[in-house]
Amino acid sequence: MSKHFILCLLFLTLFSCKETEESIKIACVGDSITFGSGIANREKNAYPQQLQAMLGENYQVKNFGVSANTLLKKGDHPYWSSDAYQEALLFNPDIVFIKLGTNDSKQQNRIHLESDFENDYKALIQSFKEKNKDVRVVLLLPIPSFLKDSSSIWNPVIKNKIIPLTQKVAYETGSEVIDLYQLFIDSPNLLPDTIHPSSLGATRMARRAYEAVLQDTSEQFNIAIDHLEDKQDHSFYGFNQTNFKWNGVDCKIVRPKHIAKGHPWVLRARFWGHEPQTDVALLERGFHIAYCDVANLYGGSEAVARWDAFYELMIKAGLSEKVVLEGMSRGGLIIYNWAAKNPEKVACLYADAPVLDGTSWPGGKGQGKGSEVDWERFKKVYNITSEDELEQFNGNPIHKAETIAKGGFPMMHVCGEADIVVPVNENTKPFEQKVLEVGGDITSIYKPGIGHHPHSLSNPTPIVDFILRATDCKINFATVVAPGSEYRSGAGWKSGKGWWYQMKDIDSLCQNSGSIDLLLVGNSITQGWGGDRTLTTYKPGQVAADTHFKDLKWISSGISGDRTEHVLWRIEHGHYNTGKPKLVVLTIGVNNFPFNTAEEISAGIKKVVVLAKTTFPESKLLLLGPLPTGLDKDSDRRKKYRAIHKRIARLGDNTSVFYYNMEQTFSDPEGNLDRSLYGGDGIHLLPEGYVAWGKFIREKYNNIIKE
Repeated sequence: MSKHFILCLLFLTLFSCKETEESIKIACVGDSITFGSGIANREKNAYPQQLQAMLGENYQVKNFGVSANTLLKKGDHPYWSSDAYQEALLFNPDIVFIKLGTNDSKQQNRIHLESDFENDYKALIQSFKEKNKDVRVVLLLPIPSFLKDSSSIWNPVIKNKIIPLTQKVAYETGSEVIDLYQLFIDSPNLLPDTIHPSSLGATRMARRAYEAVLQDTSEQFNIAIDHLEDKQDHSFYGFNQTNFKWNGVDCKIVRPKHIAKGHPWVLRARFWGHEPQTDVALLERGFHIAYCDVANLYGGSEAVARWDAFYELMIKAGLSEKVVLEGMSRGGLIIYNWAAKNPEKVACLYADAPVLDGTSWPGGKGQGKGSEVDWERFKKVYNITSEDELEQFNGNPIHKAETIAKGGFPMMHVCGEADIVVPVNENTKPFEQKVLEVGGDITSIYKPGIGHHPHSLSNPTPIVDFILRATDCKINFATVVAPGSEYRSGAGWKSGKGWWYQMKDIDSLCQNSGSIDLLLVGNSITQGWGGDRTLTTYKPGQVAADTHFKDLKWISSGISGDRTEHVLWRIEHGHYNTGKPKLVVLTIGVNNFPFNTAEEISAGIKKVVVLAKTTFPESKLLLLGPLPTGLDKDSDRRKKYRAIHKRIARLGDNTSVFYYNMEQTFSDPEGNLDRSLYGGDGIHLLPEGYVAWGKFIREKYNNIIKE
């Protein structure tokens, strides 16, 4: 063996070791939910496997889940006794996600919760720290159980015993915590057997874990409040809360485990700790949560001045100059009056069943009940002593709607439609109308049949995402390359042939069909063309394809449910260019509508186009984006559609990318979607719609390719 060969071999070995050492190792410890029990195609769709696919080759994600296992050492199937536990320790992870506790809620195990759960959890955490003192430990709170058998996995025990104990452990060990319970509490449809997530439920878990993995943990920051008096520390759902007195006023600050970029924070008004799920979710993501008491000041000048000074205190302590304002009920008075005075300091505003007009509450001058005691206090705060003065009074947020709107910050309201305490028709709705009339940015969520309580949303994701976007902290999953996890037979697939089978079927066609004239890329609408796909059962566009594409070699590579991120995965990991298609038609984005903003979807489509130009260097691209959606021309979906197309139109260069907006093609003379072409959902095409679409594609093919 030559000396040169030995040196080369040594170099390659060292390089390989370096690659391995630099990859971040993630251990997913848990029970059957981590293992993926009941999930279609578990080997691909369990949450650790989905997390691995999203993170890519610079990470090693291993699934160490074991069905039926408990955290308790005295449980009927303790994780401690499993081979997976020993393998997880030997893996020596950089990050460990622990999702245990579900099986500890069973009748035979719950008897040990009070005496042993806390100590056993701490011991499990310590066992990983002994292997790697710098390991990130993330405790995943158990998801809810919708099982009705109280002797088995029982939700009241999960909610009232196991979750608080887990949060206590997180606080005392400094471990991170992720609240999966709230992420699933409104989604029993994602737990087909009432306990285990489906593959789509596993996607929800994987995405939340992905956010945690990518969270920047490098910055060392400790808010500068050591000089304040009467400080007392305790746990706020697993996070450190400091209570203190400042100028004689009760104040609070809760610290995240890791600090988000820019040190974002929330200033909450009133009712501290009530419906805390939004605050907890933001703490998980690196926000501070602050509170300065302004009780019984009803948003008056003294309250505003107090918040002015408290804001300066928090800025000097190192927090962002832009603050998120949060107010429930009467808290609406202070957050909006302070925002009206300080619009340049507001990142966004979340108001929950907010009081915006004091004559509505506490005055009770309209449909609401009012409060005599609070009304007298309110009048005293604003120096209202007569009916004439009340008529001239303009200190309510509803009087300042135009000024507030011009502040330029986004607002979100969450309200119960049946609220008789703070009626929406006297508060949010007229305020919303005034804001929109002058071009302000406000979104309202109205909860049908709900009164003043409960506040917030059981799953706070819409609120959290709104705040993350407003503070530039939101990950755009429309651009994160990820495989799909759909499994439904109702998606037009043969029974049991989920997303991965569909991808493989398309890949096989692309590899074995020889030269291709036309490659159609998209979601269920594209899937509906049919063609030679062997695993699809619903082909409403087949007749139209036989007419318009009859002399072309074409492949439909649409998969039902696909979003931009899934098409990115398929193009990147598939073999779609084997046949060097002459024209590639990109029709994607409509399935992103419920999850992403128009800006985010546009960014996803742009990434698809950029990748397609690289993947298909010899092809022409026909970019259609999402097809028109929303039956009514003035519907929210249609407005979103137009906003997307306004952004993606610039991607067309009429050289390699040919962009077209098909709204006119599919609309009737009034601008609404043509009911003879579209189904009742305003998304999917009827066979006649495929005829119109097929004619359009063929004309563009003839123009772009043949000419």
